[in-house]
Amino acid sequence: MDIIKVDSIAKAFGKNLAVNNVSFTVQKGRIFGLLGPNGAGKTTTIRMINNILAPDTGSITINGIEASPQTQKMIGYMPEERGLYKKMKVGEQLLYLTQLKGMDTKSAHKAIDFWLDRFDASDWKKKEVGELSKGMSQKIQFIATIAHDPDIYIFDEPFSGLDPINSETLKEVIIDLKSQGKTILFSTHRMEQVEQMCDDICLFNKGKSVLQGDLRQVKSSFGKNTINLEFEGDGSFLDKLEDVRINNRSTNFAEIRVLNGQNMQDILKLAIEHAEIHKFERVQPSLNEIFISTVGEDNLKNQEA
Repeated sequence: MDIIKVDSIAKAFGKNLAVNNVSFTVQKGRIFGLLGPNGAGKTTTIRMINNILAPDTGSITINGIEASPQTQKMIGYMPEERGLYKKMKVGEQLLYLTQLKGMDTKSAHKAIDFWLDRFDASDWKKKEVGELSKGMSQKIQFIATIAHDPDIYIFDEPFSGLDPINSETLKEVIIDLKSQGKTILFSTHRMEQVEQMCDDICLFNKGKSVLQGDLRQVKSSFGKNTINLEFEGDGSFLDKLEDVRINNRSTNFAEIRVLNGQNMQDILKLAIEHAEIHKFERVQPSLNEIFISTVGEDNLKNQEA
């Protein structure tokens, strides 16, 4: 069942066409990732889904209802620009925000206590938001988004500002929400998080959807044309390789995309001649590699700059 349906939407700001004829659907009980570089149109699309902005053309429906103040109540939305009141205490703020979503006081207090405990944040309840670090504020914003228990969650760059431990906690909660049958859409430019969590993806570039579908099917369609190489020794031999693109290169690791039918055994032979090989594995390309292949490496670098 399609919970969110985006049909041929476009949005311009002056002469800048931020979103250009984008369509996709988000199915019930799945995690859907909007991904792409900053400025690609992800946040503008999310704001239209949340009825904060109206599309210039096209339509958006939530549970079959056109995006409106009515559909806003169906969604737990965490914007990229966090919106907490710094002078309010954490507990008071969460109570206020959950009651805005229609929760009664008793249910709100129960939900707030549950989620504060889940995030090891119970002792923050009487602190002012302004006293919290960026990562702590991020947790409170996340709790404010989910505490009223909607069926649909939309998170814009939810992992921004979080350290690895808190990122892992957030990821676990999102996966747990999915296990409860919730529908989740989130945007990010961090490809590794999408690979770990998402069922379906939509790649954005320059306001357009350039690739979308079931994540496993998307990766499978690119074939096993990538090598993960772990080694010890002088890595300068990598510079001698032809008809390849090297990604995620570090002192003892390289992700190598094989192009133009290059023989992988030749790559292995050259590697053995120059370094001690710990791992030589033929794999499907990473999502980052797929994105570069789809939009072009120079295009991506220019946008990120």
